[in-house]
Amino acid sequence: MKHSKLAMALLGTVLLTVSTPLLAADKLDIGKREYDASCATCHGANGKGKGSFAEMLQVSMPDLTLLSRNNGGVFPINYVYNVIDGREAFKAHGTREMPIWGKHLSFRAAPLHDDYPYDADVFVRSRILAVIDYLYRLQVK
Repeated sequence: MKHSKLAMALLGTVLLTVSTPLLAADKLDIGKREYDASCATCHGANGKGKGSFAEMLQVSMPDLTLLSRNNGGVFPINYVYNVIDGREAFKAHGTREMPIWGKHLSFRAAPLHDDYPYDADVFVRSRILAVIDYLYRLQVK
């Protein structure tokens, strides 16, 4: 009897563990979450450049929904990555009004415990690529 209760509990745990990511997959959007937390105040919730901080800045916010259209119909992944990361000098972006999110994300990526191998650059790249994926989905068709 004890073995069957243990087996049922174990089976329930396995089913819950396996099904939870499938159920939550529709709701978890790391790119949107990161965009809302880090970008929307300037670029607007819809990416059109009308965020709550936009009028306080000395530069106008670009409409991020037009990145592909303004680049001959091709989404400029490398350009967008370099602008968001910001850790290397990037002349085409002009003045550095935009925060250096690569540095900010690398500080946020520091592990709470260092008893396992950890690569902060992987965290930074994955977050930036998630934002890029979200921006790609915002593009005007």
